[in-house]
Amino acid sequence: MSDILLSESEYRMMDIIWDNEPVESGQLVKLCDSRLSWKKSTTYTMLKKLCDKNIVKNVDSVVTVVVSREEVLSKESEHVVKRSFGGSLPAFVNAFLGNGKLSKKEADELINLIETHMKDEQ
Repeated sequence: MSDILLSESEYRMMDIIWDNEPVESGQLVKLCDSRLSWKKSTTYTMLKKLCDKNIVKNVDSVVTVVVSREEVLSKESEHVVKRSFGGSLPAFVNAFLGNGKLSKKEADELINLIETHMKDEQ
């Protein structure tokens, strides 16, 4: 599952699939037409790409998710941190915050997240 990174178009289609799964492929064509203004051929081309990446399955014209939204977001976030910040999460957070300030509640939430995910180093 190394090919989990999605293009913008793939991600837009996945948003529709995640929100509607399981979805019949004919219904997916209609949803992509109304939300993305895609033609039937575009929808089926994109669906094939997502199936080839093993992100979704299309069995008996019913599309189901193989990879959750959370898994995709996690992998894409990891990719950005590795590529743009040399794998440094503190450098990413610093760049993300810029000159902005955190509220006390936001800071507490981040502290709780950090404590939850800290490695035990003994």
